[in-house]
Amino acid sequence: MNYSFEYIDIILLAMIAGFIFLRLRGILGKRTGHEENLSTSFAHEEPPQKSQKIINQENFDENAKKEFLSGAKIAYETVITSFSLGNLKSIKTLLDQKVFNEFKDALKDRDEKGFTSETTFIGINSANIKEHKQLNNILEVTVDFVSEIISCVKDKNKKIVSGDPDKIKKVYDTWKFSRDVRSKNPNWLLIDTQA
Repeated sequence: MNYSFEYIDIILLAMIAGFIFLRLRGILGKRTGHEENLSTSFAHEEPPQKSQKIINQENFDENAKKEFLSGAKIAYETVITSFSLGNLKSIKTLLDQKVFNEFKDALKDRDEKGFTSETTFIGINSANIKEHKQLNNILEVTVDFVSEIISCVKDKNKKIVSGDPDKIKKVYDTWKFSRDVRSKNPNWLLIDTQA
């Protein structure tokens, strides 16, 4: 008497299996024998790399200066913002060891006093190359930055120690960057800062 329920169960399971099979076939497709051989469809060699122009004192022309300043502006904002947040790890590759140690000491002093820094970077008004020179294989470029920043330092009781959180301040900085002209690494290092 209960045999009819077993047949219904078998028919129901067969319908579910058929539905799943059709869905998988629709998603994955079916093999026709005309598939492309993937091992030959992708190049196994790396694309030829653009030969990197070696920058030195002689060919540090207007185009090289423009490209350098574009990167220097990004580095300037990144360093200012990361230093304010106390995050030196993210900018370590941009800093000379001497500058990194100076920044580290300044952050340590700030932490020991219980101070916090709040900085909002508004933008760079100007960035101009003051001078560039090559000493042996090291090219050094000095840049004058004029930027606008909202900055203040608060103590552990949230009282303002310096700066103003509601006032945009114009900041004048002179930074010196260096790069070994023999290096394949295109990055410049910040080797000195003057306010």
